[in-house]
Amino acid sequence: MSELIIANIVIADRTYRLKIDANEEELVRKTVKIINDKILDFKENFAGKDMQDYISMALLWFATEQNKTGEAMITLQETENKLKAFEQHLDKVINELQDKN
Repeated sequence: MSELIIANIVIADRTYRLKIDANEEELVRKTVKIINDKILDFKENFAGKDMQDYISMALLWFATEQNKTGEAMITLQETENKLKAFEQHLDKVINELQDKN
């Protein structure tokens, strides 16, 4: 198990103190930057009542992006499986042809 460290992160001008794995610190900080950048982007481009509106928009965007990534990975796995099955079929056909000769 990795060592837990304390990380102070800021999202939408609020500070949160988290315990995270030391090996995940960079990933957490990059994710926080993406979230804060998206909040700022929504704040600059869309009318909203308060920071909660922008946080909600950023959360919806982030969750949608994660789903797109998950769908792409599923499609990639399905394609890989189909290619393997096709390769096995080709090997079988080649072996049958060689057995006939």
